[in-house]
Amino acid sequence: MNQHYDIVEACKSGNRKAQFELYRLYSKAMYNICYRMLGTAENAEDALQNAFVDVYTKLDTFRFESAVGAWIKRIVINTCINAIKKRRLDFAELTDNAGHVADETPSVSEGNLDVAKIQKAILALPEGYRVVFSLYAMEGYDHEEIGAVLGITEATSKSQYSRAKAKLRDILQSPKEVFFNDEC
Repeated sequence: MNQHYDIVEACKSGNRKAQFELYRLYSKAMYNICYRMLGTAENAEDALQNAFVDVYTKLDTFRFESAVGAWIKRIVINTCINAIKKRRLDFAELTDNAGHVADETPSVSEGNLDVAKIQKAILALPEGYRVVFSLYAMEGYDHEEIGAVLGITEATSKSQYSRAKAKLRDILQSPKEVFFNDEC
């Protein structure tokens, strides 16, 4: 759990080499989170840099009660959420079928699905769907938490997740990659 104790302590004292090492250890995984949530390389890079500024600024508050990677991940996710809020993301409020959201895994006919195609499909989702899908399915937030951090209702979170799964299913079953843009 405290595998990077020496690096963190050196960072706390302002050691630049230790700060670079902490960044090197975690930046790739954290960039992937940013990219999934924000959808573009440019926004992901900005969020990653902002998150690591916060990491270094707040490192003196880290008490080794969890893994440093988990602590950094939380800062990265909060940074992404704040970036999304700044853009005033519009979520479509749920108007019907609020009580029932199926929680089945999207079924895709057997074929040549690969990680890259799934990643592209996720990035092709509308921003609201993508953010809720990423937080729920990939980061482990529940709908109540998602609602609280994004300023939406729990029902809206469930609706966005359900719609994201349906849209992903459509994208992945599409014979052509018409939903993918060149940036992905």
